[in-house]
Amino acid sequence: MRFSRIGAPGHETPAVEIDGIHYDLSTVTRDIDGAFLTGGLEAAAAAVTAGSLPELPAGGRVGAPLAAPGKIVCIGLNYRDHADETGAAYPAEPVVFMKDPSTIVGPFDEVLIPRGSTKTDWEVELGVVIGETARYLDSPADARRHIAGYVLSHDVSEREFQLERGGQWDKGKSCETFNPLGPVLVTADEVDDPQNLGLRLWVDGVQRQNGSTANMIFGIDHVIWYLSQFMVLRPGDLINTGTPAGVALGIPGNPYLRAGSTVALEIDGLGRAEQTLVQA
Repeated sequence: MRFSRIGAPGHETPAVEIDGIHYDLSTVTRDIDGAFLTGGLEAAAAAVTAGSLPELPAGGRVGAPLAAPGKIVCIGLNYRDHADETGAAYPAEPVVFMKDPSTIVGPFDEVLIPRGSTKTDWEVELGVVIGETARYLDSPADARRHIAGYVLSHDVSEREFQLERGGQWDKGKSCETFNPLGPVLVTADEVDDPQNLGLRLWVDGVQRQNGSTANMIFGIDHVIWYLSQFMVLRPGDLINTGTPAGVALGIPGNPYLRAGSTVALEIDGLGRAEQTLVQA
């Protein structure tokens, strides 16, 4: 199934998308969140089969398809070509950092360039949404059953804040609006091979990223197993799994985003998003 949230910020209606039409899930769940992903999927499927869900009006704002994750955990330098373009050695273990969950906005919402920023950068990423609590998993082979689904995620980053202001990555990752998400959350059963998805991103019509999840250094199963050794992953948590080559940091001349820049991004089977940058 493909879940979305439609409506004004803070007033989104949970929906299921079928053939491009959004159907109201309000009779099944309050929201698309950890509680729904834990126990509501069967009820949603039954409602779809019964044809009992009302159609939502077309043209409404598309919000982030996941409401209020408990945490956003990110993996840095997780694509071989991205590590190569930054001149970094391949990490021996996943590089882990956190991102403020309140950074999540809709896939077509504006992104704010922080005050004082000169190095706001883009990163298209595969987001993995947890559907079942994971703690101390025995092996990566145990990871897949803990995944609820996958989502297109934009890990916007401010490189000066991240790399030059004390060496603490969270500052450059947690600025307001720095995680556009969606348009849809696609359940795991509909993604045949999450390690073979194309990721693409354009800035002002110029393609900057064109990669594949096959190029990850640490695969999705390994990442979930690894994280479970250090923290409890709970339903509704989001994991951003890294970005391929083509970020401004690695391009000669460093063409960072400016007010008025437009970023379009997509992942195979997970939809397409577009954001315009504005000055905070």
